[in-house]
Amino acid sequence: MNTLQSVVRRRRAVAVAGVVSAGLLVLSACDKPTPMATVTVGSNSVNSEATCGGEGDALKPSDLAGCLKDKGIKSISVDPDETVRFGVDPEIADEGWTILMNGQPLTDSSTKTYRTIPGSVFFNAQYGAQGNSTLVSIKEGDKDPSGLWNFKLKKDA
Repeated sequence: MNTLQSVVRRRRAVAVAGVVSAGLLVLSACDKPTPMATVTVGSNSVNSEATCGGEGDALKPSDLAGCLKDKGIKSISVDPDETVRFGVDPEIADEGWTILMNGQPLTDSSTKTYRTIPGSVFFNAQYGAQGNSTLVSIKEGDKDPSGLWNFKLKKDA
């Protein structure tokens, strides 16, 4: 092997090492995504990272109130005769989670990763529903909430 080939190979190796190092540096600067929550109705699903929190730290009550007013909420159509399925990542389930309807608890806290509720509940005035859409939230944490995932359920009649 001649000297020129040896120099070219060393330069390539250094270039590859530089690219790999730069890639790792960029990846380490990224924020870790928060756990996901999913709402499924029939064959349609919508999922989201936390609207607020979701990183393990307790949220202040004033933060929670603001989170419930967030405008960028994902929505899904719900036929009142369908079952609405809620799924959460294990990190959320481990802390306990509650389903809220328009900011009020609809369920007791659970450590399961999956729950179902009849679609009619979300449009029934007896449960606090108003009109043809309902804000449904998943609240992580029993005593000190640490995350909130919001979804809008729209009546599909």
